[in-house]
Amino acid sequence: MLQFLVVVYTLPLVLLALMRPRVGLVLWVLALATAPDGWLSGATGSLEATAGLLKLYGLLVLAGALWRYGPRRDVGNPSLAFLVMFCVGLIHGLHPGLSLEASARSLVGSAAPFLFGFVRQDEGFSRAACRAVMIAPLCAVGVAAMLALAGLDRFYTLELGALRLGGDGQPPFLAGAALVGLYAGVLELAARPRRAVALLAGINFTIILLTGARSPLALGGLTLAALLAQRGCLRALALAGALLALLALCFSQLEFLRVVDMTRLGLADNLSNRTLVWPYFWNAITQSPWVGWGVGAGKIIIPLSAPLARLIGTNAAHDEYLRIGTEGGVLGLGLLLGLMLLWVARGTALLPARQAWLMRLIFIAFAVQSLTDNTLIAGTASAFFLCVSAIFANAQNGSTGAACSLAAPPSPCPPPCPSPSPGLLRPWRQRPPSPSS
Repeated sequence: MLQFLVVVYTLPLVLLALMRPRVGLVLWVLALATAPDGWLSGATGSLEATAGLLKLYGLLVLAGALWRYGPRRDVGNPSLAFLVMFCVGLIHGLHPGLSLEASARSLVGSAAPFLFGFVRQDEGFSRAACRAVMIAPLCAVGVAAMLALAGLDRFYTLELGALRLGGDGQPPFLAGAALVGLYAGVLELAARPRRAVALLAGINFTIILLTGARSPLALGGLTLAALLAQRGCLRALALAGALLALLALCFSQLEFLRVVDMTRLGLADNLSNRTLVWPYFWNAITQSPWVGWGVGAGKIIIPLSAPLARLIGTNAAHDEYLRIGTEGGVLGLGLLLGLMLLWVARGTALLPARQAWLMRLIFIAFAVQSLTDNTLIAGTASAFFLCVSAIFANAQNGSTGAACSLAAPPSPCPPPCPSPSPGLLRPWRQRPPSPSS
């Protein structure tokens, strides 16, 4: 009976991903933001299985999009770095605790967030991706509220007496999803100011504040300030400064916010036990500094059964430079950074100046956040790089102005900004018309 129910609910989702990839894409992004490791792991049996199922569904959406829209050349796609690291790891030898099967699974999981860059997305698909990323955090809050009302999960967590939006283990994940949604909103606002998009950006920033995640809050505030400065919104900047001054005056009344509470306790610069984890990864790097221990080694440097992992609740590095250094060594890390720079440089070269400038700033913020967070292996990475690849693909399709930006309404582009025909199935396979026609 259980197997029958699984098939009944799974088969329509699979068909939707393959036959209607745009709809499947939206459902996938919304599912990513709802922290499924909290509510789905009971059915799948483990966090690893939950993450695997989500990435598998994303690959099904990718397959449907490739079939419908066709492949696209994406020079410098960072997924190639993980393929090289995987091959070098096989030649050099994997970590003693890492199996070939586990390394292959990690290869797929590491490369998956970047693979939508190889899809020739039409404008509707690109717009759906970016809008889903912006709306997903708000939907995640709604799902969390319903689960809390049903008694299945908690809506918020208390840490040192301060409120954190989200249940156990979910506030950082929700903050990451909201930060990606904020980035998407800022990029759309840079092309064309719209009240609905500005409202979503404000909601996502508020969600970040309520989760108490310090790094996303600082980077999100910096990105918003850069947008306002770029558009010359001096009044808005002055209003933001006045609001910060007012909050400083009411500091003692805001201790329910984690950021304020940690500042009061002198823990604002606390790294939340990350310094206990990093020496293990440094030690693994020193044992194989040039080529590392193979893709996936970062998951076994500290076993989940180790006392440290049980104490702090995770065995992740919370530093992508250390994790990639462990898996690919100095050469693998250098290759990934080089491809990332090339990918961003080529993608932003086709964007309007305002969007290009902000996109580069966002990637600098992403690089800074990677020092203390799992930015490449979390589910939020799939949403972030999906949005980025959608914007790059849309720019390559010929959208060079605000009228053809992702923020524009779904109306036909003027002649200078052609867009692909959305109603044709697999236009890349069409034959040229015969002379008689």
